[in-house]
Amino acid sequence: MNAFGYSIAASPLLPWTAIAIFAALAALILAYGAWRRARGTLWRLAAAAMLVLILLDPSLVQEQRDPQKDIAVVVVDESPSMRIGNRRAEANAALDAVTQRLQGFKDLDVRVVHAGAPDANAPMADTGTQLYTALSRAIADVPRQRVAGAIMITDGQIHDMPVPAQLGLDAPLHVLLTGQPGEADRRLVVKDAPSFGIVGKEIQLNVRIEDLPNGGTGLAQLTLRKDGGPAVTRSVPVGQDVALSVPIDHGGTNVVELQVDAGPHELTLDNNRAAIVINGVRDRLKVLLVSGEPHAGERTWRNILKSDPSVDLVHFTILRPPEKQDGTPIRELSLIAFPIRELFDEKLDQFDLIIFDRYKQMNVLPPAYLENIARYVQNGGALLDAAGPSFGSAESLYRTPLGAVLPAEPTGNILEQPYVPQVSATGRRHPVTADLPGLPSDIGKTPPWGRWFLDVEAQAHRGATVMNGLGDRPLLVLDRVGDGRVAQLLSDEMWLWTRGYQGGGPQAELLRRVVYWLMKEPDLEENDLRAEVQGNRLVVTRQSLEPDDSPVQVTGPDGIPQSLSLAPQSGGRSTGSLAVTESGLYRVTDGKRTALAAAGALNPIELADVRATTDKVAADVAASGGGTFWIGSGAALPDIRRVGTERTAAGRNWLGLRQNGDFVVTGVSETPLLPGLGALILALGAFLLAWRREGR
Repeated sequence: MNAFGYSIAASPLLPWTAIAIFAALAALILAYGAWRRARGTLWRLAAAAMLVLILLDPSLVQEQRDPQKDIAVVVVDESPSMRIGNRRAEANAALDAVTQRLQGFKDLDVRVVHAGAPDANAPMADTGTQLYTALSRAIADVPRQRVAGAIMITDGQIHDMPVPAQLGLDAPLHVLLTGQPGEADRRLVVKDAPSFGIVGKEIQLNVRIEDLPNGGTGLAQLTLRKDGGPAVTRSVPVGQDVALSVPIDHGGTNVVELQVDAGPHELTLDNNRAAIVINGVRDRLKVLLVSGEPHAGERTWRNILKSDPSVDLVHFTILRPPEKQDGTPIRELSLIAFPIRELFDEKLDQFDLIIFDRYKQMNVLPPAYLENIARYVQNGGALLDAAGPSFGSAESLYRTPLGAVLPAEPTGNILEQPYVPQVSATGRRHPVTADLPGLPSDIGKTPPWGRWFLDVEAQAHRGATVMNGLGDRPLLVLDRVGDGRVAQLLSDEMWLWTRGYQGGGPQAELLRRVVYWLMKEPDLEENDLRAEVQGNRLVVTRQSLEPDDSPVQVTGPDGIPQSLSLAPQSGGRSTGSLAVTESGLYRVTDGKRTALAAAGALNPIELADVRATTDKVAADVAASGGGTFWIGSGAALPDIRRVGTERTAAGRNWLGLRQNGDFVVTGVSETPLLPGLGALILALGAFLLAWRREGR
């Protein structure tokens, strides 16, 4: 609907400076005349005024105006804290009522903005509830003189609060609060947690249990679970810092979950839980290498192990058995004496890995020390036996106490024929040997590796045979014994690959994988369930020696489980993925194993305090002239009014939106107020009258 506006405009015939000088001179002359009481002064004043008006050339301007509607913005909080209790239902009911009332104002446009909900397409960031950012975007294209005001429907937990003076909203801000005033809740706070720890040692966590709003007293039950394993529960004081010790028993990601029981007043149990990701790193990998005799492959082991800066290698080579008497002075055979008791009794547990390279029973190590090694493996140690021809003889290590932990039993035959080592069907699904460099994808095709010429025939009674030698006989066997692990290589000709014989082979990568499998590297587990967040997707991988395409169950931070199907891939892997929509901890299980993955912040700021509050919005609301109103538990919504720019915008049971009256000019017409000839006649007439009056 169009309206009209009127104003006076001037189109000066001379520059403003000239007109001002003329007016000043006229004023001085008139003032002098008035002081001398000259006759005709009033007529002279009329004539001078008429001349000034002629020079100004005034006109009446008529504007055709198109009134513009004001803009009101309604921002609805959809953050995770709004899921608590009836807050979401209260917000939806308030939104329906507010929009219905606002639509009753014909001069008002309403913009509804939903903010705070997790976005699957946005990067994970612990920014909390961003309502002010959403409000700024909603009015970015609106002139400030058209903004009538903003209404936020929220629980008050907003995390992008600006300084009140920098709010940038020249209009009333009103807040409709869901929930109830004076709410109480229990939460678990992680005050100090390291991001990494040394494998084999403990790290310290500092946590605190608080019963808001006053901190609380008494005892609470705190449950700790590591990597989805058994839960450990202890009683801890409420309102005090508590130190927890957590062992780091493997490299890579260690996930520690903490949970406290419900408090006397609870809004949600989501902030009764916390998760911490600790990266386990190895200080030094201590390896004891015992070579039974000098041979060509001895340098291969030494070079590969010494090339890794994280390996601390202790290497002994037995040059001569004790029973051999050839008159050679001891000082020419050994730089230092073989510290048998120190290595295999006193400090045995300090080694991460023991390697026997072409070692045979020669009375150097008494049976008691070999029993110590077997016990060391049972208790979690690692043993690698690279067998030579003596393994098939009466001097075999299998006929010592170590035979109890070795998976392959020699038959007594030593096969000396050329062959190319093959990865078995099981080995193609085992991470140690799957996808070795040069391994063809066709199972029946021979790898382009150099040939070996020695194979100790043996029968594998336990473990996984991942590589075959001559006639598909076991060549590399991996086995778990008690809490430890054992690897058997039934040939001592790895050195042929090291020297590049017939093109060589992947000896460095193979031995590296074997060693780290023995060290329980998570990425080399042959039967495992893994989960990791890649971008905005959760990728689940199941590694298994047997085909298994059954679905897994994924439980997100919201506690709602969902099924995920896995598709078979190469190397014994099955994978699947789903979109990640929330920050927090994702738990994946197939019924046997459990994997954990962290997306974004594990302990998001959104759940740090979930009580409905006016504290965060009070300053901005007061600065804008708006009001705060509780709408929880069926409380009546305030009345909505239009107010002028000078009036208070909120009262006891009402809120106001500013009525700006903005418009757009669509047409202009201009009418001169002083026709030129008529104005000149009037001016001359005034001068004549002044002259006539003065002449009397």
